[in-house]
Amino acid sequence: MKLVKNIQNIARKVLINEADAIRQLSTFINDEFASCVQAILQIRGRVIVTGIGKSAIIANKIVATLNSTGTPAIFMHAADAIHGDLGMVQKDDIVICLSKSGETPEIKVLVPLIKRTGAPLVALVSNIESFLARQADYVLNATIGEEACTLNLAPTTSTTAALALGDALAICLLELRNFDSRDFARFHPGGSLGKQLYLKVDDIMVNNEVPVVRLDTPLKDVIIEISSKRLGATAVVDTEGILQGIVTDGDLRRYLQKGADVVDANAAQLMSPGPRTIEKGEYAVRALHLMQQNSISQVIVIEEGKVCGFVHLHDLLKEGII
Repeated sequence: MKLVKNIQNIARKVLINEADAIRQLSTFINDEFASCVQAILQIRGRVIVTGIGKSAIIANKIVATLNSTGTPAIFMHAADAIHGDLGMVQKDDIVICLSKSGETPEIKVLVPLIKRTGAPLVALVSNIESFLARQADYVLNATIGEEACTLNLAPTTSTTAALALGDALAICLLELRNFDSRDFARFHPGGSLGKQLYLKVDDIMVNNEVPVVRLDTPLKDVIIEISSKRLGATAVVDTEGILQGIVTDGDLRRYLQKGADVVDANAAQLMSPGPRTIEKGEYAVRALHLMQQNSISQVIVIEEGKVCGFVHLHDLLKEGII
């Protein structure tokens, strides 16, 4: 039990250390940070993010976040840069260099070479008095008190702080570019997230037959329509084709359990009026929300009151939206 408590205390201490460091970062957001954001907005090239060791790993993540939120970015390893990769830096780019100390040998070699390209240099550092910070055009202050590592050696809190500051930079750029969900969908077309942002009910309903009966359709034919179209329900329309209600498997069971007349029964007697509908052209994720909110397994797609199709819960599962 003592060992368990010790493990819990160590974990809590790490999280508190890193949370406090991120909270402290908010006090370092100043005019220089804002100027850096404005400079990135104005460049005609790309944001090139570089670093070495653990900073290189964080740099990769910042690049991924920038690209996915509308700011073109690429990663350049600091060690590889001085062996040929520096050729990717053009004067219309801006370079963000990550380094806790700002004094590593590779960084000291790289910085003058970057300056020679004419591209502005941004230092994301924990030591604002370092060589890197002094040479940079913009300094993003990621100063921390100490690492979460009990030896104060392993990059832990410092990399978390750098990552958080990179996120702050990316989201500022996102908002200033008026980057919206449609833009996000263009950059994330794959997976469930992308489909939630671009897939519409029109794309799904074409895979289903459209069960429809009239108000005066006899019970027998209602059952045949439901069974043959395999959606567990049928829409009920009037003579003008305007939706009036829905008959589901559950409606049929409840009607029969009442012991009501089955000989002369028709769709008007069986149906539930005012079914849940969704307009043609709506996003499929909206159909999912309707199903979840109303505990139903299908939604009728309509256009100007007329039935266009059905979207079933199974369709959304198949598309990976759920």
